[in-house]
This record gives sequence, C-alpha cells and structure tokens, in this order.
Amino acid sequence: MSQADGRRTVIDLNADLGEGFGRWTLTDDDALLDVVTSANVACGFHAGDPSIMRRVCEGAAERGVRIGAQVSYRDLAGFGRRAIDVPPEELADEVTYQIGALEVFARAAGSRVAYVKPHGALYNRVVADEEQAAAVVAGIRRSDPALPVLGLPGSALHRAAEAAGIPIVTEAFADRSYTAAGTLVSRREPGAVLHDEEEIVARSVRMACEGTVVAITGQPVPVDARSLCVHGDTPSAPRLARLIREALADAGAAVRPFA
Repeated sequence: MSQADGRRTVIDLNADLGEGFGRWTLTDDDALLDVVTSANVACGFHAGDPSIMRRVCEGAAERGVRIGAQVSYRDLAGFGRRAIDVPPEELADEVTYQIGALEVFARAAGSRVAYVKPHGALYNRVVADEEQAAAVVAGIRRSDPALPVLGLPGSALHRAAEAAGIPIVTEAFADRSYTAAGTLVSRREPGAVLHDEEEIVARSVRMACEGTVVAITGQPVPVDARSLCVHGDTPSAPRLARLIREALADAGAAVRPFA
C-alpha cells in the first residue's frame, strides 16, 4: 500500500498494454513500457493476440517492467466492457487459461506473470458480485496461489482472495472519476473519464501521497492504493504516464513495482 503518514510514499504505476488485435493497434506499448513499472497485458479475450502478447512480454522483460495477466470476459467485439453472465466454473477455467497463455510468453522472454488484474466489465462486476469474484479467485489459485490480485480496495474480489490466501494489491485510477462510496463512476455516466492533464496529474499525486481523491460529487474520499493505473487507451497515455511519474518523483514518492 502507499504510505501517506509522513513516511516516504511508495507507489507502482501500471497501465493496460497489448490491447490490439492483428493489424489493429490501440495502445502505444513501447512508449508506455518506457514509463510504467507494471504492465497489465491483454490475454486474448478482450484484446491481444499471440504475437502481441509475445512482443509486450519481451519489451517488459527488457525494461524490468512487471508482467500482469489482464483477464477478461470473452468479448473481443465489446472490448471486454460488456457484462456477461458466465457460469462460475467456466469463468474460473477461462481465467486459468488466460494466465497460462501469457505465462508461456513471459517465461520465453525471461520473465514471469507476476500478478493478475481483471479488465473492464469483469473488473467492475467483481467489486460487488461475490460469486463471480470467487470464480476469478478459483482461476488464479489453480494457476498459482502466490499470484497477487490487483483490484479496487474493499472489493468482493479482494475479500475472496484473502479468504483463499491469495495476496491482494490495492489500486487507484489516475483518469477515472470516483463515487462518494469510493467506487468508479460508470463509463455510461458523463464525466466518468477525465481528460484534463493537469487535473489528472494533481489528483494522482494526491491519491498516492495523501491517500484521498475528490469524488464526482465534490467530497473527499479516502484512497488506499499501492498501485496507480493509467489507462493505455487514453489519448496521449504515454505522455500522461510520464507526467504523472515526474510529478510523483517531484513530490518525493518512490515509483517502483509491487511484485
């Protein structure tokens, strides 16, 4: 977790990478890998393909960036942002499958999968859905029970992981709005995604160093995060990530991976 009690803040900077498919490219993987400390790599279900997974793993390994499996519902057409009712056993199998696929490429690059993070609709679903959260945890545990799971503080996913003895890592989002309850504002709502660079950078430093964020309703909300996420599909994401990292350093924070 970050430290906002007078000791030096330690924070990880993560981003979603490998979110292309075939000739279609979305994320600027090489530029982001030069800045972030952890890479959430799409495993082929919402984006990514074998060649992209290999290239991102190689680039991450060369730079010492930690590789995370970004697992998702099977939803290429909807970029994993549509809620799908998947039976728990099937979802657990699909999580295991995605981690395993990425692990092969990570090991071939001389690295390993260091953590797991759900993507999109699955990420939001397991904030409150105990059954789906337990299925994700079952899939992770089958792969490697020592793999940390990156997610929202206080989520059903983290409760299920802790109950199963799986390490948890809390995260906050640099470019997403928060509700007064400390959850993310739905992308269907206006103002859910932030675009002003100065605002994003300032709130990132505040979340990391002070442990608070101003909710969309205007009141301060506590934030407990060891990792800070910049969405790779945000316009100018590499520039934004660099500005955040520089601002964190200027504020005295140590930016380094959690895994």
